Amino acid sequence: MILRIDHVSIAVKDYEKALHFFKNILGAIPGACAKDDNMKYVWQLFSFGDLSRLELMKPTGEGSFLDNFLKNKKDGGVHHITLQVQNIYEAMETLKQNQIPFFGFNNIADIWKEIFIHPKDAFGILIQLAEFNADDWLDSSVKFPSGQKWEIEKDEFGCTLNFAHPGGGKAKLKLNREEIKKLINNLQKELI
Repeated sequence: MILRIDHVSIAVKDYEKALHFFKNILGAIPGACAKDDNMKYVWQLFSFGDLSRLELMKPTGEGSFLDNFLKNKKDGGVHHITLQVQNIYEAMETLKQNQIPFFGFNNIADIWKEIFIHPKDAFGILIQLAEFNADDWLDSSVKFPSGQKWEIEKDEFGCTLNFAHPGGGKAKLKLNREEIKKLINNLQKELI
């Protein structure tokens, strides 16, 4: 049912301080960002390395759905974990069959379908299950253009193979010259 952990979402009180920490100090690459005026918050996705992501959320006004969560926290904390599913309707059926309650179904323009499992039913963690194409939410610098699945970066010791990962983004594999020769030989054996 679960394809992978997509991201960890962190709710913060001081967004600029958190942005400086994750972007400027730790090197996170900003991706998609949006504001929700009804729930009074803004979210921003960030990518790290090949495949890791986190989301920063902050309230945008009094009455935000984050107010209660942040009330007794100094700076903020982990709000939820998002798990990517292949099919949200199959995920809902699996939860129903196992008597695990869920709430908050949203189908946003057919590019994002989500539900939530309350912490009381998930060992103290708010879990978001979502169906989506991960590349839709990433900065172009951490993903391939549509239709491209791989590229080779040559260096003095060998090369780096970059592959499009099914979970979005790029996965990198560094090979020395000997490993490249073995790979070429294996590919020739398999394809002949």
